[in-house]
Amino acid sequence: MTITLSRRQILSAGTVAGAALFCPKLALADTAAADWTLGIADVEADIAPRALRRVAGRAPAGLVGTLYRNGPAKFRRNGTSSGHWFDGDGLMRAFRLNDDGSAGLTARFADTPKRRQEARLGRIAVPGFGTRSGVGVAVNGPDDTNPANTSVILSGGELLALWEAGSPLRMDPDTLETRGFKTYRPDLAQMPFLAHPRIEPDGRIWNLSLSGSTALVWRLGADGALEAVETIALPRASYMHDFTATARHLVIVLQPWIQDKFSLPFIDSLSWRPEEGTQVLVVDKDDLTKRRLFELPAFSFFHLADAWEEKDGTIRFDGCLEPTPMFAITGAPGYVRGEHIHAPAPMLNMIALHPGGQATLTATSISAEFPRNSANHAGVRRRHTVHVGLYRDDRPLAQGVGIWDWARGRDDAFDFGPRHLVEEFLFVPRAGASSEMDGWIVGNTVNIDARATELHVFDARHVSRGPVCTWRADVALPIGFHGTFVQV
Repeated sequence: MTITLSRRQILSAGTVAGAALFCPKLALADTAAADWTLGIADVEADIAPRALRRVAGRAPAGLVGTLYRNGPAKFRRNGTSSGHWFDGDGLMRAFRLNDDGSAGLTARFADTPKRRQEARLGRIAVPGFGTRSGVGVAVNGPDDTNPANTSVILSGGELLALWEAGSPLRMDPDTLETRGFKTYRPDLAQMPFLAHPRIEPDGRIWNLSLSGSTALVWRLGADGALEAVETIALPRASYMHDFTATARHLVIVLQPWIQDKFSLPFIDSLSWRPEEGTQVLVVDKDDLTKRRLFELPAFSFFHLADAWEEKDGTIRFDGCLEPTPMFAITGAPGYVRGEHIHAPAPMLNMIALHPGGQATLTATSISAEFPRNSANHAGVRRRHTVHVGLYRDDRPLAQGVGIWDWARGRDDAFDFGPRHLVEEFLFVPRAGASSEMDGWIVGNTVNIDARATELHVFDARHVSRGPVCTWRADVALPIGFHGTFVQV
């Protein structure tokens, strides 16, 4: 069934959601006590263009382009702090790999109304995912709270910094200068646009906006132009950070962390109801009224990899699943205070939706996050998942990277060790690649001992051998969330 929802309804709900959130007002912890807090430190200004120093290996021939990464990088002002890791001001990073084997870095903050308002006030005050509103804050819509700090895509020649409850923010791909929020149509201004759009191999983009138990389905062309937008009803008002898709279907996973009221902070609007299980809604891309609903045991999640559909109609996709949402509730807020509050690590699982209506979960033995795959295999059958992992009970954040082989049931992984903090890694295919993993994986770590961010390249066929090349910056940037690699 297709329903209609007014722009006012969606904006009202989005403003309340963006205004939330989860954090008692606590004094800052003494972050000097824990070395890993280097990964949650503040950046005080933009990072001017600079060369990276190659410290190991040789730059792979043919790997030329820019790794754009987005993530929070300013959490504190004058004794006040964000209430959650997810609320820091977005810092866009550009790591450029040149055809002569050299590499460079530049980074600029997203120039958002949130950042400007807090700079004027001299304190953290704008509400966010886990931060309460301060005195004197003006919030007139979702984009007044938008830190543009979660993900990034290149669409229609525009670099878009994404957040899940507001508009994409346009930034110049070369200079990273902010160009203002993207409005695809006047009546869609400030509509939420999830930070994890699904991109088909030909460049078409699908995305969702969420408002309680209603979703707005976006479809953009490969040129970045809006092709269609339509509202659909959801079976429940679940918290959702990500969804996935096959070539023919949208796959929307509805965890039992359910919004059952509007209140502040927003996290208090959510109830964890494991007895209700997890639902998976499958929607036909060509006709959004055609839908199927599957049932699974309860789990929580942030991230899914691309899905595919087999000849018999079975849909498969993998995700990093948690038994409860405790990391979001206690772990991530603790990061900003310099506290490691242990929560169960996410585990890599394969989900299968069978034609007869049954759904099954197949667990692996590895803890993992940020599942990625070859963009050329989006929506089609594949056997590999790039991920970070090797989590430890006594330290937060990942310390390794790997590629899980679903056919062999094994992980080809590299452990950087406890003196590195590991960010998301991306797969980049070689020109004329002849197989799924014919290429490189590229990503960053924070080297605690060197107090520096490092850029690493691995041969995707031999991850356990270690990086084939490593460059080091002269600065340590906080741990970011998501990125995209744009090849030249």
